[in-house]
Amino acid sequence: MQIYDLIQKTRRTQPLTTEEIHYLVKGFTSGEIPDYCMSAWLMAVCCQGLTDEETLQLTLAMRDSGECLDLFGIGNITVDKHSTGGIGDKTTLLIAPIVASCGGYVPKMSGRGLGFTGGTIDKLESIPDFSVELSREKFIQQVKTIGCAVISQSGNLTPADKKIYALRNLTATVDSIPLICSSIMSKKLALGADCILLDVKCGNGAFMKTPELAENLARAMVTVGKLAGKQCRAIITNMNAPLGSAVGNALEIKEVLAILQNRKTNALSELVLTLSAHMLELSGKGNLQECRNKAEKALLSGKALEKFGEMIAAQGGNAAVTEHSELLPESAVKIPLRAKYSGYLSGIHSEKIGLACLALGAGKTAVRNEIDYGAGVEFFRQIGEYVQEGEILCEIHGNSEMLCEQAEHSLQEAIQFSENPVKEEPMIFGII
Repeated sequence: MQIYDLIQKTRRTQPLTTEEIHYLVKGFTSGEIPDYCMSAWLMAVCCQGLTDEETLQLTLAMRDSGECLDLFGIGNITVDKHSTGGIGDKTTLLIAPIVASCGGYVPKMSGRGLGFTGGTIDKLESIPDFSVELSREKFIQQVKTIGCAVISQSGNLTPADKKIYALRNLTATVDSIPLICSSIMSKKLALGADCILLDVKCGNGAFMKTPELAENLARAMVTVGKLAGKQCRAIITNMNAPLGSAVGNALEIKEVLAILQNRKTNALSELVLTLSAHMLELSGKGNLQECRNKAEKALLSGKALEKFGEMIAAQGGNAAVTEHSELLPESAVKIPLRAKYSGYLSGIHSEKIGLACLALGAGKTAVRNEIDYGAGVEFFRQIGEYVQEGEILCEIHGNSEMLCEQAEHSLQEAIQFSENPVKEEPMIFGII
């Protein structure tokens, strides 16, 4: 079998066999196939695409390149959730305790921040002493006894994906739906949950900018999941504005706590209840309406907050934060951002907000290896509301006046006004 022939077949839209795809992945992971050959094949995929069967086999080959978790020891139906990434996306931190407090079992491996999008693991690490690394045995035992665990992705999970993704990032082959699909689903299948809910973000703060692209990705992932024998569903959600009122690690944990304490309701809390209901339905806990009612009851009763505290304590963190958010990190400087105009708040550009928070220190960059867990932005007004000139729209958190003032300029560019009332966009664009 020659790599030259496989590149040529994909370039000519001739489907590769299962054996050919597995040879390709295994050969590249082992170093037998050089980077320049794999780069050529990835570019051919970007230009010509893959069939559903090819995408499935690529996903399975990447899954099988490393260890796969066996969740049989949990003894119940397990359900995983994946978000394709966005600004202020803290849904996992709310869904895991809600679903677990309703009798669901949520084994979750999450990632760190990528580019301008935040990472669930970075947010959890803003909780004092919280450990995102558990042994396989402790991970499974925690899910079995508490109902949920959120940890960082294992170093032995899908090594082919890590190596292929690094190459894609250097060769302008990231934005290919079959390659995105296989990257995400290989990790989901390696984790081993029985059911998978996919939260596919769409908008200026997501990797999929249009509903059409998001739907194409959602369909591809659901198809692969079902062909692999999993219960799989995708919900396409809006990321044209930050999700919730906070962007930044500790600030987002504070918003999570406010929702779990029933001190705040917003578009985020509504979306979380919807996603939780779908996860519970996939878990066999009733029909969608019954599951929605269970999720609402868990939130209102305080059981979800109690479960979040249990998870924090089980992973070595200070569970007192569930009642004392002041224990979370805070940046040294806070400055208000005031409205330049009077009018209706018509838009908050998610990607620009994400980049501003990254510059404040809320994420790692090529020149900065440490995170300021207190950095970020907290919004006080929502899209659609009328604001007066000079009114405080949000508060900027950073470790220096200079950083906050630089962010202030970027944030002003991200916020838009209208003289006329604005139509609210839907939070959910579709369900696959």
